[in-house]
Amino acid sequence: MTLDHISWDHYRTFLAVVETGSLSAAARQLGLTQPTAGRHIETLELAFGAPLFLRIPQGLLPTEKALAMKAHARSMAAMSAALARIASGDMQEVRGTVRISASEVIAVEVLPPVLALLQEEHPALELELSASDTVEDLLQQEADIAIRMVQPSQSALLSRRVGRITLGFHAHRNYVARHGAPETLDALSQHRLIGFDRQLAYIREILRHRPDLAGIGFDFRADSNLVQLAAIRAGLGIGMCQHAFAACDKDLVEILPGTLDISLETFVVMHETLKTVPRFRATFDALVSGLDAWVRLPCKPAASTIQTQSKREANAATDSVD
Repeated sequence: MTLDHISWDHYRTFLAVVETGSLSAAARQLGLTQPTAGRHIETLELAFGAPLFLRIPQGLLPTEKALAMKAHARSMAAMSAALARIASGDMQEVRGTVRISASEVIAVEVLPPVLALLQEEHPALELELSASDTVEDLLQQEADIAIRMVQPSQSALLSRRVGRITLGFHAHRNYVARHGAPETLDALSQHRLIGFDRQLAYIREILRHRPDLAGIGFDFRADSNLVQLAAIRAGLGIGMCQHAFAACDKDLVEILPGTLDISLETFVVMHETLKTVPRFRATFDALVSGLDAWVRLPCKPAASTIQTQSKREANAATDSVD
């Protein structure tokens, strides 16, 4: 079989083998028999005139040629999925599938009520939500619409700025009641701090603007923003999160307000060619509206105010006993 006559099914099997490391795992993932998966790989190797995998005790190890093909196979997979989403829909009504990409925190904490309202208004709309801090490529159609914390530079993308998501140090009010609140940035070192295990790209960007934060050590570390937020809510210590979370949670209070002074400029982005398709336009507009409301949530009183209020309440209780 020549390269011109190889079907997408063969490349899909190839990609699954690269990602799983074995024929049996790839076959299970794709719903094929192992012999069929093996024939797909053999056909590709004959067509390319070179082995694509080395057989080792642990499974199949991709060769340099296979690794060079991997990115192109992923692009083909993304295009195939995009074509399936387009074919599923209606070009005149809000009907069909839309794939949305957002960070874990935004996907879990912010989008569900926005998307629930959207599907109430458009029952024929099907949504796929990719919750990942990895930026998916809209030009390669890995997603239809994305929420980005950086302005896209590609001219083929349509973007709408929805504002800045501001960040601050926060803690649970129970932690503040037990340990007090630091009054200076230096005093943070005397508290249990929640932060990242590794410096991800946007953490490095934050530290580029705030090098004074680079020396802060963390007593609880996690790469996931969701885990860090859960740790703050559980009262493990002081961590960094969005002001909007504290605005929605009476038990979260800000520590050292104004000290962090960091914000994430937020955009809703989609490929320009999708803007006239009703389901993409409706989803895009709903995300813009929902995120606009989110970034406008008001800030709550800081920890120092909470402590003062607690002392007043305690004094009032003492006076009433007397």
